Amino acid sequence: MQSTAIAESAETSADLPPGAPFVLSRPHGTVIADGIRTGYDSARDAAAALRNGTATSVVGALAFDPSHPAALIAPQALRHHPGSWTPRLQALPRVRAGESIPPEDEHISRVAAAIHVLREPDATLHKVVLARSVVLHADEPLHPHALLAQLVANDLGGNGFSVDLSAAGTGWSGRHLVGSSPEVLIRRRGNTVTCHPLAGSAPRHTDPEIDRLTAENLASSEKNLREHALVVEALRASLEPFCTELDIPDRPTLTSTPQLWHLGTPVSGRLRDRSVTALDLAVAVHPTPAVCGTPTDAARALIGELEGDRGFYAGAVGWADADGDGEWMVTIRCAQIDADRTTVTAYAGGGIVAASEPDDELAETTTKLGTVLAALGLPR
Repeated sequence: MQSTAIAESAETSADLPPGAPFVLSRPHGTVIADGIRTGYDSARDAAAALRNGTATSVVGALAFDPSHPAALIAPQALRHHPGSWTPRLQALPRVRAGESIPPEDEHISRVAAAIHVLREPDATLHKVVLARSVVLHADEPLHPHALLAQLVANDLGGNGFSVDLSAAGTGWSGRHLVGSSPEVLIRRRGNTVTCHPLAGSAPRHTDPEIDRLTAENLASSEKNLREHALVVEALRASLEPFCTELDIPDRPTLTSTPQLWHLGTPVSGRLRDRSVTALDLAVAVHPTPAVCGTPTDAARALIGELEGDRGFYAGAVGWADADGDGEWMVTIRCAQIDADRTTVTAYAGGGIVAASEPDDELAETTTKLGTVLAALGLPR
């Protein structure tokens, strides 16, 4: 058996080891990996290593498409700190906005095409999530931890992640995924399973009264409530085989980030089999309709046709230990930093249902891109 040190620290250091391949900052705790013992491009192999003791912890990222390589490692050490990471901010290099992929007018056309499919009388597709990206160029190399620090500092809950994607193999060496996701895909602690799906959103406003009215309108929006219900019901179906009981509220509640209001539903359950790890659960529920659509296969096929390969955007990032405990976040509000560290690609998507409007969906992705753009000092 390979041993991996899993340390508990009294405080979260302001400094990270420069080569730390994995960092996940959450309001309740921060997880930092040191070194790499073994890399896995298969979630199944990584989960097997946890069960047979070959690895005592696994961290990393799952691609959007489960058939594509993962970027998972068994680290040399895994450190847990209470509370979110308190970063020491540093000046970032100047960043210039480049091309939009696709161009904004083409994204609108894609959304319109998807809505046409969704509105067909015999439509079997109920929702699809379409994304776009913006390529950014840094004047000097941008260290992933420097961007992470700014994202964590900007987030009210201190959420943020940075993952080295090299374990995914050819074409991924030296690339990093960095972001600040508000959405918990799955968390397992003992026999308790929790998640907090988000679907349905509206932009925040600087005027408190307008902001309040925006939140109220979101909470009563038939279109957004329908979109959210599709996500919750899919998670129910995915989790029921693993749980003896599930607690799912009848209606979502409002949650927020500095940029957006979201509809969210806190889900909790009791695990049927303690041998099922957090990684197993992440694989079982990913991708949810919050990032893909429903039915999953039909939505994923349309995404592949319209967008191509998403890579690790809209995948999952997280950790699991030998006890099976762990936490995985949905990889949204994120950017990929290429190996040269001067090319940064920021991503954002939005859920499309029959009642969607193309211009509104473009505006939603623009708002979501603001998380990364603001961290880099660019206008939103």
